[in-house]
Amino acid sequence: MEIAFVGDVMLGRLVADELRRRPSEYPWGDTLPLLRRADLLVGNLEFVLAAGGRPWPGKAFHFRADPAGAVAALETAGFGLVSVANNHVLDFGVDAALSSLATLARHGIRFAGAGEDIDAAGRLAMVSRSGVRIGMLAFTDNEPDWAAGRQTPGVLHVPVDPFDRRAAALLRAVARERDAVDLLIVSAHWGGNWGVDVPRSHRAFARALVQAGADVVFGHSPHIPRGIEVVRGRPVLYSAGDFVDDYAVDPVERNDRSFVFMLRTDGATPVELRLHPTGIGHFAVRLADRDADAIAAEMARRCAALGTPSRWDAEAGCLVIRIEQDAG
Repeated sequence: MEIAFVGDVMLGRLVADELRRRPSEYPWGDTLPLLRRADLLVGNLEFVLAAGGRPWPGKAFHFRADPAGAVAALETAGFGLVSVANNHVLDFGVDAALSSLATLARHGIRFAGAGEDIDAAGRLAMVSRSGVRIGMLAFTDNEPDWAAGRQTPGVLHVPVDPFDRRAAALLRAVARERDAVDLLIVSAHWGGNWGVDVPRSHRAFARALVQAGADVVFGHSPHIPRGIEVVRGRPVLYSAGDFVDDYAVDPVERNDRSFVFMLRTDGATPVELRLHPTGIGHFAVRLADRDADAIAAEMARRCAALGTPSRWDAEAGCLVIRIEQDAG
């Protein structure tokens, strides 16, 4: 089985303008065959699917897309499971956020990380592929004011601190849901926007998540990809970076570069990650061409810093990470 992970997906603003005059395939460029090849496509939605709502006061950036055009694009790519625990899901208020989630539900796109109350925000999203039950829990440490409550909508807000009561509750949820699925993903929208170095707190928390039962830790929030670590035979993607958006490009950190992270499994057991380099241009994502090996080489260095070996497969055009299972 193959599960494709992509980072932040933002179909608002200038990307939305393109979708109004172009087909739904446009944002995905020539990555579309690769995305469609996967048994499951997973990403983080960094925008609101709503026509109305008022911008959240005090925020610099607000992302919203026309529901019809954005849903058509998501369905064209084949997204089956998405995280909505992030710092943009309430950009246009509670009603717009709940409308956005209802739209996803109507179109059969499973989501995790936000809802009408804390129980809904913490609920497991589940799909089945090739006879394997795949579940996802999603949390963010961004926007504490958006935390869902017992009777209030919002996100599953969890500080990245194993000793915090909310973190302890998440770890218990991971352990509990472990028995409900064959492969468990924990989506983490954590930390700030920049920096290639993985914070110590993220590494410690990722280990705690894996120990509790996570099979994949799917990180995002930084605008650039960070290195990958294999913990007890389970891959930790500390940041998948930006997949598609209209953001200004930092000339040093290059937030226009990322990957399609293709996870291969043997049944429900992760065995290999294949990282296909991508770049954003003209408000769409493309497979990297001339820069592919350079993008991969930089990622290989970031992975090596975390103790993760990799190799460049020139024929397939991807960076390959073997996932060895813990003998213990």
